Amino acid sequence: MQKTLQREVSASGKGLFTGEDVRFKICPAPPGAGIVFQRIDLSGKPLIPALLSSVNPSPRCTRLSAGSADVYMVEHILSALSGLEVDNALIQVEGPEIAAGDGSSQIFVDLIEEAGLVAQGEKRNLLEIAEPLYWSKGDIHLVALPSLEFRVSYTLHYPQSALVGSQFYTYSANPDRFKKEIAPCRTFSLYEEIFPFIEKGIIKGGGLENALVIKGDQIMNPGGVRFPDEMARHKILDLIGDLALIGSPIVGHIISIRSGHASNVAFAKVLSNHTILEPL
Repeated sequence: MQKTLQREVSASGKGLFTGEDVRFKICPAPPGAGIVFQRIDLSGKPLIPALLSSVNPSPRCTRLSAGSADVYMVEHILSALSGLEVDNALIQVEGPEIAAGDGSSQIFVDLIEEAGLVAQGEKRNLLEIAEPLYWSKGDIHLVALPSLEFRVSYTLHYPQSALVGSQFYTYSANPDRFKKEIAPCRTFSLYEEIFPFIEKGIIKGGGLENALVIKGDQIMNPGGVRFPDEMARHKILDLIGDLALIGSPIVGHIISIRSGHASNVAFAKVLSNHTILEPL
C-alpha cells in the first residue's frame, strides 16, 4: 500500500551552494500525489514534481525546475523518502536548495521517523524490470536485471585517490537496512577538487560539517569515515535518490560502475521506457 507521513515536520540547515540557512517542511500528501517540491518563498508558490521531466542538469547535484523555479540538492531527501518507502509527500522549501545536513540522508530519515508513516489504502505502482537493460558512456556502466526485490550494487573506482581507490557495496532494499547501512553515508570530495569551488564562491556552504574531505592520504574530518566503504555506500544513496525520479518504486537489481547524477538520470529514463508497471 502507498504511504505518506502522519504529520508535517520541519527543519532548517545550511545550504551547500548559498551557505544560507534553509527552512523546509515535509508534509503529508494524498494517494497518487507522488513527491512534489514547492518553493513557498516565491510568488505563486510554484510546485516542482520530483519526476524525470523536471530534471535540469547541474554539476555536482540533482536539480529540478518548473518554469523559473529551481530546487537544488534533492537527491538526499529523495533517497530518504524512497529508502523508507514513502510514496507521497509535499516538500515545502524556503529557498533554491535543500539543506545539506551532514552530507548524508540522516537528517531526512530522522524527520520522517519523527513524523511517522501511515498506509493510504491504495496499491503502489511498481516498476518491474522484465529483461536485462544496459546503458554506458565511456567508463560508466549501468545494468538492470530482473529480481524479486530492489537491489543496488555499486563499484566505485577513484584512481585520483589511493585512499579511496576501488570500493564495492551491495544493498538489498529494506527500510531498516537503509537506515543502518545507507542513510548515514556522507558525500565526499578531494580537497583539491572542492577548494576551487569554495574559493570562487560557487560553493558557499561547503565544509567538513557536510562532506567527507580527502587530502592526500588522510580524511580531514574528525573521526574519519563511518564505514570502510562509506564512499561506495554514498554513491548508492545518490543512485536511489536519482532513480526515485521515475516516480514508482523499482523491482529489479541495479548494477552500477562509476555512475554519477547525470548518468543515473539517463539510466532512469531508460528504465522508465522499458519496464512493466505492476500494482502491488
